[in-house]
Amino acid sequence: MMDGEVDGPGMEDSGPGRRRRVHGMLKLYYGLNEEGKADEKPESLDPCDINGPHFDPELFLNKLRRECSLGELMDQETCMVKQIRSLDSDMQTLVYENYNKFISATDTIRKMKNDFKKMEDEMDCLSANMAAITEFSASISGTLQDQHAQITKLSGVHTLLRKLQFLFELPARLNKCLELQAYAQAVRSHRRARCVLQQYSHLPSFKGIQDDCHAIMDKLAQELRQKFRDGGSSAKDLSECVELLLQLDEPAEELCDKFLSHARSRLELDLQGLEAEIRPYPSSSAVKDVSARRPSSAAAGSSADNSPKTSAIPSPTSNTDILEFIDRGCNEFVSSLCLVITSYQELFINHAQTGELATKNIPQMANGKLHAFVDDLAARYFSLVERRIQEEKGVADNSLLVRALDRFHRRLQAVAKLLPGSAVPNQGTEIVIRAATERVKQYLSALQSFYMDSLTDVRQALATPRLSVASASVSGGGALHGGSASSRDAPTSLPELLSSLSASILNQIKSVLASVHLFTAKDITFSNKPYFKGEFCSQGVRESLVVSFIKFVCQSSRQFCESAGDKGGSTPPALLLLLSRLCLDYETSTISYILTLTDEQFLVQHHSPVTPVTSLCAEAREAAQKLLNHYVKVQGLIISQMLRKSVETRDWVNTIEPRNVRAVMKRVVEDTTSIDVQVGLLYEEGVRKAHSSDSSKRTFSVYSSSRQQARYAASYTPSAPMDTNLLSNIHKLFSERIDIFSSVEFNKVSVMTGIIKISLKTFLECVRLRTFGRYGLQQIQVDCHYLQMYLWRFVSDENLVHFLLDEIVGSSAHRCLDPAPMEQSVIEVICERG
Repeated sequence: MMDGEVDGPGMEDSGPGRRRRVHGMLKLYYGLNEEGKADEKPESLDPCDINGPHFDPELFLNKLRRECSLGELMDQETCMVKQIRSLDSDMQTLVYENYNKFISATDTIRKMKNDFKKMEDEMDCLSANMAAITEFSASISGTLQDQHAQITKLSGVHTLLRKLQFLFELPARLNKCLELQAYAQAVRSHRRARCVLQQYSHLPSFKGIQDDCHAIMDKLAQELRQKFRDGGSSAKDLSECVELLLQLDEPAEELCDKFLSHARSRLELDLQGLEAEIRPYPSSSAVKDVSARRPSSAAAGSSADNSPKTSAIPSPTSNTDILEFIDRGCNEFVSSLCLVITSYQELFINHAQTGELATKNIPQMANGKLHAFVDDLAARYFSLVERRIQEEKGVADNSLLVRALDRFHRRLQAVAKLLPGSAVPNQGTEIVIRAATERVKQYLSALQSFYMDSLTDVRQALATPRLSVASASVSGGGALHGGSASSRDAPTSLPELLSSLSASILNQIKSVLASVHLFTAKDITFSNKPYFKGEFCSQGVRESLVVSFIKFVCQSSRQFCESAGDKGGSTPPALLLLLSRLCLDYETSTISYILTLTDEQFLVQHHSPVTPVTSLCAEAREAAQKLLNHYVKVQGLIISQMLRKSVETRDWVNTIEPRNVRAVMKRVVEDTTSIDVQVGLLYEEGVRKAHSSDSSKRTFSVYSSSRQQARYAASYTPSAPMDTNLLSNIHKLFSERIDIFSSVEFNKVSVMTGIIKISLKTFLECVRLRTFGRYGLQQIQVDCHYLQMYLWRFVSDENLVHFLLDEIVGSSAHRCLDPAPMEQSVIEVICERG
C-alpha cells in the first residue's frame, strides 16, 4: 500500500529525481519490477544474501569477519548505516506525505459503516411489507376464485356472440361494400368468414349465409373481371384488381392469357402499321435494271469527294427512310412492348411473390408465358426490320443506316433490362451484324462496279482518234470523262490516264472505308460488341472488302489476257499496258498502303488468319506480268499480221526490180516507234548491251561479208544444194537460241525486244513458205536492210535483230530460183531514199 501511494499528491512538491530514487529503492526492497509487479526471478537460497528471504545474520557476520579486513568491515558498517538511515528517512517521508489520505480513508470507512447500517434497516422494512402484500393477494384470490371462472365463461360467450353477429351481418356488409366499390374490404371480410362458414355449412342457418355470400362474391368477381378486361383504369387499380381476383381463386393462367391477349391486339396494330411502310419485294430483274441505271462515273475521282460514286443508285424504298422506320418501330412497338412487360411483371410476378399467393408458384408460370409472348412478337418485328434493311440496296448515305441500327440496338437494351434472360437483345444484335455484313458486300459490289465503269471510261478515252507524239500520247489517249474527246478537251496521255484511274480507285476505297468505319464509331452502342471489335474489322472489312477488291482487280485484269484470240481480240493493247502498270504499282506500294490504312483505321487485331500482304503483292505482280506478256504478244501479232499479209499477197517470183522500200516496212517501223513511245510513257528504259559504232550500217557487214557470200555462192550452183544446207545448219548450231514468247521484264527495252522478236520470227516463217525470183530476193534484201536501220535501236541486244534478219535473207536465198543478190551500195541508196 505504501508503494501504491508513492505517486500521490504528497509527492508532487518533491523533486522528480528524489521521487524516482525513493520509488526505485522501495521497488528494490519489495522485489518489484518496472511495471509494479513482483519479479518472477527465482528466489535466492543464499543465507548470506541480505536481500534474500533466507538471510541468516549470524552466517553473514561470520562470513564478513572471515573474509574482510578491519577497514572493509568498517566501510561495510558505514554503508549499511547510511542505507538504514536513508530507508528510515524515506519511510517517514512517505508517512508524512500520505497522512491526509490515511485520515480520509478512516473517515470513509466510518461513514460506510453508518450507511450500511441504515440500508440494512430499510431492507428489513421492505421484506416485511412484501410478506404482507403476498398474504393479502392470496386472500383476495381465494375470495374471487369462483367468480373468476364464471367471468371467463361469460367472456367466451361474448366473443362467440360477436362472431355470430359478424356472420349474420356478413351478406349485408358485402352488399354495402359492393355498392361502394370497396372490393378489397369485401374480399377481406369474406376471407375471414370463409373457413367458419365452410366448417358449419351442414347447419341450415350457416348454409344460407354461405350461399348468400357466394352469390355476392360471384357478382363482385364478375365486376372485377369486367374492370380487368376494360383495362382503362390506372395501373394501381388494375394491379389491385388482379390481386383480388387471385385471392378469389381466379385461375392465374387464365388471367395471364387474357392480359397478354389484350396486349397482343394493341401490339399487332403497331406491327401492321410498320408492315404498311414496307413495299413488296422487288423482282430480281427490276433490281438489276435499277443497278444498271447508274451513270458512268469519271475515272478521275476528286480526292475531296468522300461519297461513293454509286450514290446515284436509287434505293427502292418506301416514302419513309430507314431511320424514320426504325424510329416508328421503337417509339410505337418497342415502347408499347416494354410497357406491357412492366405492367405484366407488376401484376403477375412481383405481387404474386408475396402473401398467400407465394405458395401457388404463379411467377414461374407467368414468366414462361411472358417470354413466349415477347419472343413471338419480337420475331415478327425483327422480320419486318430485316425486310426494311434489305431494301437499302444503295450505298448513298451509310450514316443513316448506322444511326438507325444504333437506335434499334439501343432500344432493345430496355427489353434486356426488363426481361433478363430473354433472347430478344441477342437476336437484335444478330440483325445488326447481318446488316453490317450485307452492307460490306454492297460496298464491295459498288467498288467492283466503279472499277469496271472506270475501265470502260478508259477504253472510251483510248478509242478516240490518235493524237500526235507532240501531245505526249501517241498511244491514242482521249477524253476520260465519258464520250469522245471534243476539241475543248485537253489531250490526255497514258500516264495521266493511269494516275487518274489509280487516284480515283484509291479515293473510292478511302471513301468506302470512311463509310464502313461508322459501324465501329465509339458513340455507336453495338460497336462495343466483340464482333465489331474483332471479326467485323478483320474478316468483314479487311478480308471481305479490301482484300476481295484487290483480288478482283487482279482477276479482272487477268481476264483481259484470256479473252483475246490470235488476232489480238477486242481489248486495246494500250489498256493492257496501262493495267499491267497499275498492277505493278499495286504490287510495289498501293496494296501495302491500303492494308496499312485499313489496319490503322479499324485497329485490326489479327486473331483470325488473314491474307498476308506478300500474298496479295505476289498476285498483283503475277497479273502485271501476265498482262505485259499479253501486251507483247498482241502488239507482236498486230505487226506480224501486216508482215504476213505483205508476204502472202505478193508474187515473189514475177515481181519487178525493187526501186523502193515497201510501204508495209515503213508502217512496221512507224508502229514500232509508236509502241516504243507508248511503253516509254509507263515503263523505264531498261538495260541495253553496248552497241557498236556502226549499228545503223551493220546490214552491210552482215549481208556482204565473205561468209555470207560463200554461204549463198554454194546455193547459186545447183550441183551443191546439200553443202549449202549443211553450212546453214552448222551455223545455227553455234548461234544462241532465241525464245520468242518468253516472259518480258518490266522495262521498255524488254517489251520492245519481245515485240520485235515475234514480228521478225513471223516474217521468217512466212518467207519460208514462199518461192522467190531474183527480184523477189532483192526486195527482201532491201526490206531487211531498211528494218535493220531502225529496229536495232529498240532491242536490248542488236545481234538478235542481226541474226533474225540474217535468217530471213538467208531463207529467201535458199528458196530463190535465180539467187542474184543486189549490190550493197544500191541497197543503201534505195533505203536512204525511202
